[in-house]
Amino acid sequence: MAIGISPLVDFAFKLMLGNPEHSGITIHFLNSILVGQPRITQVTFQNPFLDKESNDDKLSVLDILATDEHGRQLNIEMQTTLPAGMTQRLTYYVSALYVGQLSEGQRYSRLRPAISICVFSQAMFIAPPALHLDFRLREVSTYLALTDDLQIHLLQLNHLQVTAENVYDATPAERWAYFLQNADKLTPAEIRRLFPDQEFSEAAGVLEMISKTPEQLLAYNARLKFQRDEAARMEQAALDGEARGEARGREIGVEIGVEIGRISLLQELLGQRIWSAEEFAACDATQLNAMADQLQQQLRARNS
Repeated sequence: MAIGISPLVDFAFKLMLGNPEHSGITIHFLNSILVGQPRITQVTFQNPFLDKESNDDKLSVLDILATDEHGRQLNIEMQTTLPAGMTQRLTYYVSALYVGQLSEGQRYSRLRPAISICVFSQAMFIAPPALHLDFRLREVSTYLALTDDLQIHLLQLNHLQVTAENVYDATPAERWAYFLQNADKLTPAEIRRLFPDQEFSEAAGVLEMISKTPEQLLAYNARLKFQRDEAARMEQAALDGEARGEARGREIGVEIGVEIGRISLLQELLGQRIWSAEEFAACDATQLNAMADQLQQQLRARNS
């Protein structure tokens, strides 16, 4: 029987990756994303998942905050929508993690890297169609590194190219992306067959436990409903904005057409050269309106 619990729901995501009782899952996930960096063997959770958390408190903090043995500050979060200001939000969070390490009078040399990992169910960047994007402070033309102390990693799940046929031999980051997308549709036996690392079976066990624990299942379903409602709200807002934009576009088109006709007539009455379509196209409605008013004044002055 399929697990039926999706780790894309932030409640399940935090229970799976923010639980001190299952820190091995978190360590495996972090090492899968932070390839080429100092390997993590232990983490300390700054806001661990606690049993007292329930649907009543709305789980106001669903990000996972942790510190590794190298002192690096780590933030992991799940995003199923793309609200406005996401780039600024990501930058603000990782900067706050970095700045928050120092108390008054402490030296800058005490600062350790701040790393944010954000999992997106839909792509934040269409191009390049990359599963994993790694943002750091670099000089634009030479890519000279200023520092690696600020890092923002995006895992864009809908850019995943891996299938069930080749996930076993995929990279660790690709395996995690496939697991996050498909765990709810797989049975524990299928997960053991598809993934070589036992951490995936442990993660599947955490998800299974949600379905068997009434309080956790209630909180999971509440968060699932919230995420669906939020996605529907954003979709409707986009449709409303598109409709308003089309209506305004038609209004502007009519306004511009009226102004062009008015200007052409005034130019003809004044004996001036009538503008070409290209010249009119280079002006916006405000400029055309101002030009028509100026020509009207010239015509009145000539006739007075």
